[in-house]
Amino acid sequence: MNETLSKVSLALAALLLICLFPMPYGYYTIVRFIAMVVFACMAYSYYRSADITLAVVFGALALLFQPFVKIVLGRGVWHIVDIIVAVGLVILWKKKH
Repeated sequence: MNETLSKVSLALAALLLICLFPMPYGYYTIVRFIAMVVFACMAYSYYRSADITLAVVFGALALLFQPFVKIVLGRGVWHIVDIIVAVGLVILWKKKH
């Protein structure tokens, strides 16, 4: 994963953690769109570097977060997903640096 994408993934982790607070509905939609794009870019990056496992994981996350056909999980479950994904992004960043 390149340095720019690495920094963007940290910013995404912060955006996901902000989702734990009451925000306007539009914020969640924008975060879902940003997450979809970032995860798709990460999937492609890991695919190009032959790390198929992470490519599949980030491809699945891109599908989960896409805002067009929303996956309804409930607020509590989304909070858990946001925390797990944010922590995972930080751990991945830490391992790469």
